[in-house]
Amino acid sequence: VQLQASGGGLVQAGASLRLSCAVSGPTSSTAVMGWFRQAPGKEREFLAGLGGIARTGYYRDSVKGRFTISRDNTKNTVYLQMNSLKPEDTAVYYCAGTPRLRYWDQKYFEYWGQGTLVTVSS
Repeated sequence: VQLQASGGGLVQAGASLRLSCAVSGPTSSTAVMGWFRQAPGKEREFLAGLGGIARTGYYRDSVKGRFTISRDNTKNTVYLQMNSLKPEDTAVYYCAGTPRLRYWDQKYFEYWGQGTLVTVSS
């Protein structure tokens, strides 16, 4: 299983970005997908997940209503649409996958992309 995240960049506050995560390998291994981020000096945190019982997405409170996770199985790609970006959203964003949902915690995701940097200027 390989995950390849892309789509990061430098944007101004209030802008939008869409991150992509190309997934290769058995689809059963990544039945549940999540997006995480790690800001400088902080621990990596869960943002959004899709799969298992979370058929329409499950979100961290701080991004609920601004971020949307989706999956296009025809393209083997998972997306994170990010709107109304804030400077505090600046971080390296990671996609991750797991065969089955246990908890929305990085410890329970086996497969990881390399990360893509999002910088939001004020």
